[in-house]
Amino acid sequence: MNGFQLTFFTQQDRRLHGMPLGDWLVHLAKAMGLHGATLFAGGEGIGRHHRIHSARFFELADQPVEVVMVVTAEESDRLFERLVAEGVQLFYVKTPVEFGVLGETGQ
Repeated sequence: MNGFQLTFFTQQDRRLHGMPLGDWLVHLAKAMGLHGATLFAGGEGIGRHHRIHSARFFELADQPVEVVMVVTAEESDRLFERLVAEGVQLFYVKTPVEFGVLGETGQ
């Protein structure tokens, strides 16, 4: 299949509807029936305002977080419509990809 890899970047202390934004994105992917989403916690990064974010002992709330999804074009459109409707402010990268599953499914 062809579609997009969507990568969203945020930090642990950003919240939406009472949840960390990264967790909210993963739950949204499930609720929308998307193929999947993976949340990665980063050790350190530089944000768009050129400030260093890190997972140091006293700064765990500032830890960089990345959420990756692989979706069809239609799923991407639906997801971005929802994010706009929710008023989410979020940096993302959208890359065209080919994707599929190898081996037997359902085992």
